[in-house]
Amino acid sequence: MFITELEAGDGIRLAVKDLFDTAGVRTTYGSAVFADHVPQRSAEAVLRLERAGYVNVGKANLHEFAYGVTSQNLHYGTVPNPTAPGRTAGGSSGGSAAALVLGLADAALGTDSGGSIRIPAACCGVTGFKPSYGLVPMDDVFPLAPSYDHGGPLARDVDGCIEAMRALAGLEPAPGFGGRVAVAWTERAEPLVRARVEAAAALLGGAPIDFPLPEGTTAVFMREVADVHRELYDEYADLYGENIRPKIERCLAITDAEFVAATDARAEYERRVEAALEGFDLLLTPTLGFGPPPADVDELAVREAMIRFTYPFNLLGWPALALPCGVAGEGLPASVQLVGRRGDDALVLAAGLALESALSSSPPERSRRS
Repeated sequence: MFITELEAGDGIRLAVKDLFDTAGVRTTYGSAVFADHVPQRSAEAVLRLERAGYVNVGKANLHEFAYGVTSQNLHYGTVPNPTAPGRTAGGSSGGSAAALVLGLADAALGTDSGGSIRIPAACCGVTGFKPSYGLVPMDDVFPLAPSYDHGGPLARDVDGCIEAMRALAGLEPAPGFGGRVAVAWTERAEPLVRARVEAAAALLGGAPIDFPLPEGTTAVFMREVADVHRELYDEYADLYGENIRPKIERCLAITDAEFVAATDARAEYERRVEAALEGFDLLLTPTLGFGPPPADVDELAVREAMIRFTYPFNLLGWPALALPCGVAGEGLPASVQLVGRRGDDALVLAAGLALESALSSSPPERSRRS
């Protein structure tokens, strides 16, 4: 299932991730626990888009409670990938990305706590933007890990994300882009993904740097998940899907000592990245180090690898844009990620426009799908 369709009038067709409350429209958060939940009011992000002329044409399916990277929903169906049939659409905002590819919507609203906008964008070959933490209101959106949760748009191109961000946060991209771009983590990607990302980096004059990955921080995320679900899981554990139950139980087992150590590691990581990026305006990385895995992949087995390059910027609250940069192995989509410091959203989007234009003028060599 991609989307529960609604009747729509004239306007920009918007698919809304079923994590955002919508007045009078069933909102399940992807869970059987809320199968009959009909909110009385809509999330502020939805209202802002509607006031700007967007029309909600349907609620988009997701990984249950947004806690997964494959959108394998055991209650409402796995979201297929229309761009790469037989492969995962990514998650947790998989339905939002798939709806764009199918032409069911012109824009989509998603959430991102560890990569949940950017991973589906990468898997489905569309564009997704995770703004700076707190820029898009998360009122009346079911939380996953509150200090990591971001709301943002998916679209077919950077312009579509910019238009949505105007409505969501009054954001305008800076005219043109001439900043310095650092490049990291390409050596950790599969060869053809690396080639596509490095070709994109060259178009912006990117220079390689040693940018750290976080270590020892995940207990903060997990404690926050536990605090969200503690009472709900105690009462409704049997209604949770089997593919998220082990994760919830591991979160509930996080100790105070683990949480404190991870909080310290998070603060240390924030210091390290500022030093690493000194002298540069933006960072460019792969969004995923590989093409989308098979649709029936074990989510727990691939989760860490799929969030490797996206999770750090939820930890930091930095804006990050994922956009297509060609095809890689087996003709699967490759995606590049542009990242700025917190508050540099307009700069990231301006660089995204410049890179998208450069890529269209110098398209990468295509690989045939075997």
